[in-house]
Amino acid sequence: MKNLVKRALNKLRDYVFGRASETALTMQGKQLALLKSMLVVNPKSLADFEFRVFSQWGEDGIIDWLVESLSPLPQVFIEFGVDNYRESNTRFLLMNRNWRGLVIDGSEDNVEQIKASNLYWRHDLTACARFITRENIDGLFEAHGFSGEIGLLSVDIDGNDYWVWEAIQSVSPAIVVCEYCAHFGDIHPISIPYRESFSRFEGHYSGQYFGASVKAFIHLAKRKGYTFIGTGSSGVNVFFVRDDLIPRLGDKRPPVVSFPMRCSDARDERGKLSFVKGEARSDLLRRLPVVNVETGIQTALGDLGVLYSDAWRGFLRGAPEAS
Repeated sequence: MKNLVKRALNKLRDYVFGRASETALTMQGKQLALLKSMLVVNPKSLADFEFRVFSQWGEDGIIDWLVESLSPLPQVFIEFGVDNYRESNTRFLLMNRNWRGLVIDGSEDNVEQIKASNLYWRHDLTACARFITRENIDGLFEAHGFSGEIGLLSVDIDGNDYWVWEAIQSVSPAIVVCEYCAHFGDIHPISIPYRESFSRFEGHYSGQYFGASVKAFIHLAKRKGYTFIGTGSSGVNVFFVRDDLIPRLGDKRPPVVSFPMRCSDARDERGKLSFVKGEARSDLLRRLPVVNVETGIQTALGDLGVLYSDAWRGFLRGAPEAS
């Protein structure tokens, strides 16, 4: 009986303090957003607007600034590759601005966790468990009632990200956020070759072989009618705004800056963190194939020669800004 009571009290504590913590975080995010809007007068890059509430890095702040600056926008988002949605690019948007949204993840367990949370009944959130391909992505959106103009699309599947965004035709987002592979550098417009069943750690034990370079996404964005406005300082996500909405930013638009990645999440062959840093992460992938998305030519990453610009190399050594 004591054990039953103890477990019940633990669940109650987690429920109460979990909700209280999320409420406090959301309120602090609101305050940060207000302070940023008041204090950031001459931003040097998107990084000046960064803050983290539920995002992995500083994406919450950038997204909130963009939404406010581009307002009014359709209050609808789509994010895929969300894990259990505890850490995501749209959770603060959902809780702070009460937008309607669709989230997709390849894991049934992750989606069940989302559906079991208070967040699911408190908001107009739809969660879908499917492995995403370029063949099924539009059908998934339409099957769940999402089409036409939306406020934001967040792409993060650690794999065929470039090819999936290229295939999307059913929605027209105002803002697009994509995770890029900083290990591919900032010189070449390259992506992993498309393979429907691609898995990040099956692609390479390090987990560093996935997605596309920032230059590849810039190339695709231009084709689809989007303007590159920069990346976060973490070297993880790149941001685009639809061309017709760019005038709304006016003088508030910061200089366009992209950043390499300073974190070191590479794994060794046993699956343990190896803490390989900087350009050494790219060296791990030298023999793996990449496709130039402008020419369609496939080659080994190592055959491309220099991958990082001088600005990116300087930033990795400690320079204050990239390019």
